Amino acid sequence: MKILINLLTKTKNTISWFLFFYVCPLLINAQVFDGTLRLNPQNPRYFMDKSGKAIYLTGSHTWANFQEAGTKTDPIFEWKEYLKMMKANNHNFMKFWVWEQSKLGSWSSDSIEFSPMPYQAIIQNGIVKYDLKKWNQAYFDRMRQRVIEAGENGIYMSIMLFQGWSQQKEMFANPWLFHPFNPLKNVNGVGLQVVDNKEDDAEKSTLHSMKNGDVLKYQEAYVKKVIETVNDLDNVLFEIINEGGTKEWQYRIINFIKKTEKTLQKQHPVGMSNAVGIKPLMWNEDLFESPADWVAPSPEPFDWAYPKSKKTTDYQEKILPANGKKVIILDTDHIWGCGGDYQWVWKAFLQGYCPIFMDAWQNFPHVNPKIGWIKTCTVDREYLPYKLARKNMGETRRFAERINLGKSIPRPELASSRLCLANPNQSYISYTPNGEHLTIDLRHTDGTFEVEWFNPVTSETIKGEAIKGGDFYVLKPPFESDAVLYLNKIKE
Repeated sequence: MKILINLLTKTKNTISWFLFFYVCPLLINAQVFDGTLRLNPQNPRYFMDKSGKAIYLTGSHTWANFQEAGTKTDPIFEWKEYLKMMKANNHNFMKFWVWEQSKLGSWSSDSIEFSPMPYQAIIQNGIVKYDLKKWNQAYFDRMRQRVIEAGENGIYMSIMLFQGWSQQKEMFANPWLFHPFNPLKNVNGVGLQVVDNKEDDAEKSTLHSMKNGDVLKYQEAYVKKVIETVNDLDNVLFEIINEGGTKEWQYRIINFIKKTEKTLQKQHPVGMSNAVGIKPLMWNEDLFESPADWVAPSPEPFDWAYPKSKKTTDYQEKILPANGKKVIILDTDHIWGCGGDYQWVWKAFLQGYCPIFMDAWQNFPHVNPKIGWIKTCTVDREYLPYKLARKNMGETRRFAERINLGKSIPRPELASSRLCLANPNQSYISYTPNGEHLTIDLRHTDGTFEVEWFNPVTSETIKGEAIKGGDFYVLKPPFESDAVLYLNKIKE
């Protein structure tokens, strides 16, 4: 690369510089990833690349990693430092946040602004409005550039297309007042059939539903523009919407993406998230029955909305093994809002999920102090539980790279802690809290297994004495704190 730069400084050839700035990033991106992700038919808990290698996804995401979010006095988001943090922690997945409104966040009374916006702005009678038939190319250029830069750091990008908090989540402010699809905020007369409702009711708030009238074709036009912007890049996934949208509308957009990409160079995984609290409430089964390739479920049912007798799993303490129907990207954002720790990361990994972390690396902008549940989104980036969560996502990925992940499935019955990811008779990863003894069932194995212990707090690794298959083993961790056990069959 340095040689190329030296050569270019000696020439004024326009084509050479074009190749440097536009083609070289694509070549770098192509070298990092072996094709786009696709479902692993042998183990649908994971994606695989072109080579057939199973890919485990894990990483941090935060609210302003694409558009700037805050008041005029807030600092610009530290994008480069954020990438460095993710690379340093061995992360390979980022949820790329999108805000649809230009101003106001429902969680605050402050004048929060979001930029850039995808449409060209004009001033009409002193009011900023948008022309929905004209793109603001700077928005899509930023999107493409950041996806490329993330790819250079080995990070897959899930591009969020729509935002439930841009209409249906009003608390202290109404973002719909500054939404481009509000007929008062565009010059095209679009959005007259959209109903704005102060309740979290998808049947009454119709922006992200099949009742949004002429808005739907503009939403699909935006999706098509995003696809055209990033289709040639390998490190792309799509997410329909963050915490919003009706089931029927999400299904429609999923199918629209698949139909659009079918005729293009590359096809990328499409994800569906639970609407999280929108009425009528969405069931996680709606995700698994969808045409999506990956899903992000939520605690089900919500205690405030359903009888507790229906409760299945909260994905916090009660993390059941992944069902193997689809890739499940387990997002702390949809489980706590802000929460989770290193123990949760290991539990999710060993139960067959891809855990990702809603990171307060740069604080949620201007949170109203009356919102108790959101206070954990405003902690310092050095907050120890979150630092350990970041670090251990990277550690779980390191272990995932050491095993044949495509053949590994959750086998809770093989470990006394009920946490074990196993490629039977080959490799086993288990976890035990607080230095507790760990019983491992190797009755149906043969050969000899090397023993390795890992401390998720200190990152210390200690080799144990090898053990032979064919029996139960009660193993004592060499640490007083939590411990990860790795067993790998020795080739003889």
